[in-house]
Amino acid sequence: MTARSVIGRSIPRLDGREKTAGLTRYAGDLRLPGMLHARLVLSPHAHARLVRIDTRAAAASPGVVGVFTGRDLPLARPDPADRGRCPLALDRVVFAGHPVAAVVAETEAQAEDAAQLVRVEYEPLPAAVDPLEAMRPDAPRVRAAGEGGDATEALAAHGAAVGGEVAAEPAAPNVAGTTGFTRGDVERALDEAPVVIARTYRTSMVHQGYVEPRAAVASVDPLGGLAVWTSTQALFHTRSQVAEALGLPEHRVRVTATPIGGGFGAKFTLLEPLAAALALATRRPVSVVLSRTEEFLATTPAPQSVFELRLGAGRDGRLAALDARIVFDAGAWAGAPVGIAALLLGGYYRLPNLRIRGFEVLTHKPGVGAYRAPGAVQATFALESAMDELARTLGMDPLELRLLNAAREGDLLPTGRPWPRIGLVECLERLRVERARFLAMRPPAGAGIRRGVGVAVGGWMGGIEPASAVCRLDRDGTLTIVLGMVDLSGAATGMAQIAAEAAGVPLEDVAVVCGDTESAPFAGSSGGSKITYTVGLAVERAARDARRQILAIAADRLEAAAEDLELVGRSVRVRGMPDRALTLAQLAKGSMEFGARYEPVFGRGASATTARSPAFAGHLVEVEVDAETGRARVARHVVVQDVGRALNPAAIAAQIHGAVAQGVGWALLERLAYDADGQLRSATLMDYALPGIDAAPATLETVILEVPTEHGPFGAKGVGEPPVVAAPAAIANALADATGARFTDLPITSEALARALRAAP
Repeated sequence: MTARSVIGRSIPRLDGREKTAGLTRYAGDLRLPGMLHARLVLSPHAHARLVRIDTRAAAASPGVVGVFTGRDLPLARPDPADRGRCPLALDRVVFAGHPVAAVVAETEAQAEDAAQLVRVEYEPLPAAVDPLEAMRPDAPRVRAAGEGGDATEALAAHGAAVGGEVAAEPAAPNVAGTTGFTRGDVERALDEAPVVIARTYRTSMVHQGYVEPRAAVASVDPLGGLAVWTSTQALFHTRSQVAEALGLPEHRVRVTATPIGGGFGAKFTLLEPLAAALALATRRPVSVVLSRTEEFLATTPAPQSVFELRLGAGRDGRLAALDARIVFDAGAWAGAPVGIAALLLGGYYRLPNLRIRGFEVLTHKPGVGAYRAPGAVQATFALESAMDELARTLGMDPLELRLLNAAREGDLLPTGRPWPRIGLVECLERLRVERARFLAMRPPAGAGIRRGVGVAVGGWMGGIEPASAVCRLDRDGTLTIVLGMVDLSGAATGMAQIAAEAAGVPLEDVAVVCGDTESAPFAGSSGGSKITYTVGLAVERAARDARRQILAIAADRLEAAAEDLELVGRSVRVRGMPDRALTLAQLAKGSMEFGARYEPVFGRGASATTARSPAFAGHLVEVEVDAETGRARVARHVVVQDVGRALNPAAIAAQIHGAVAQGVGWALLERLAYDADGQLRSATLMDYALPGIDAAPATLETVILEVPTEHGPFGAKGVGEPPVVAAPAAIANALADATGARFTDLPITSEALARALRAAP
């Protein structure tokens, strides 16, 4: 790291001042001349046939411009198996909250009032709600024969599509997909293992909990060109989905990603095809913004899961075998992260024998989506809970058991491929150091308070997707980076640091522009911890290309070899001769004037990295449990994370802090609760418990480790996903230590804790 290096410095976010001043404008704030507002009519049934939709009273309501059903929209080929190509139900509704009509009016209030006047006649049908029951051959079918549905593209964009064997077991009609991994002789190894932990672990369906509801605005120009402004993490993916739904060539669809008020993997395409179709139908701009209840009812939450595990080990603690059956509730459309869950379940530790069978099951609930490290949180809760119980059964230190069995570079993944360089062991070793300090500072427990300490470790494979970037030298000597990524969680600030470092210019002389699909070079979706890893590499290459061009012009102007030049501050000079120098502004003007003899500086960079750089994080947690009420509180929390190379330590710490808060929600509070009829019983913030500031750990420490990768920019890895993965497992293990009871279902509520404490001897 050089003296002028901006890599490794804590830099304030470029958009920080704008956001803290309340000046940021989101998609729901957009106002266009003549804009209309849409309100949705949602199904009250989890499964029903649409008999009749009477829109006459709504259409006659003041201010209403149109009332649209699924058959009224100008869609190219409506397909109920693809929600993007069928945003309103056609013949059947397949979850409570399924949109069946859209009312478009001059004002939001008029649209809301008119939506209450739409009369829908339903023929209720049996619903498949529980995923295990839905696997039965005689369960109510979610998809009609021939209706497929595939969400693998969204999974791949998050780095959660990893392949695997197809399970050999016969599949019932609602089993949308299977995956599996096998190695060795599992049954024999478990029979011979002196210690076997056999448990079933369950996690709930949870909402991503972003502050800004989903929103999209669409407008049509006089020539039929379509413009969409939306809160999306996936700029180019959204354009493709809208164009496909409406049967338009992609060059006639322009998508602008507005600032995002939280996404966490969920904000891919959902409302955009509907907003675009309504704009085409009315020939006026249309805004579609969901209410909070609609968010809970009709979007794409993280899936419910069931993990049936048998984990065997010898008396010395060495793992012998893992047998697992995984079931993910995909909701009404396929796309649950079974593959990545199975891969990580069998990949953290050295397992000579394993058998993992995964099933993706359709139910009459909303189709699920990604939520920060999709599939990894659920798998890690199950595995790390079993590892903790195994350590206690063997009388071993839980950290030493993990270190004994931890996967290292070259060890085989369940796929048979070797792990690349990973920092799992380094995280565990540093966690051991932190624990000694942690326990030495442990204050005494108060009256009526049970205390417990837990550890867990988890990782993420890292996303991969091609990306490109351009770097332009402007007339005043500053650089502008133009990108097609969505700036999520301060990614643009990291890109400015990468560009400044690679070009050798001051950070304040770098601007980052995240363009729309008309003006920006391609970049993948902002998700899966891959933007820094992929787009950052493209930015580094574009900035180096711009630097090369700058030095070539300077070499000609200064009559010196390019290798004899150095870029210092805002000037290029001959080494050892500071009086022979030209400013970047002078060089820029020499390539941007009439009759100039030099080509304008325009650096290009791209990446198509196919090698992943996995990242791990270890958690150490202390909880306090009120022995009378069961109320749990995370008192102290330490996270040790391998980031490859810390580009911006403050931004990394912020990611970890947010991940821990979400981990508390997973562990103690959050659940989208459905009854036996498929009705959501937690559809408001009065019923759905998101963690507030009082739920955050009283003390939270972050420890950044650097195990550089050869593939990312300056050795950096993705940092967004790893810190959430093991947080719920660590909290669950701490609660087991505090109460003496093993909790196998998330969330672990105060009621469950109180019940366990009452049952304790």
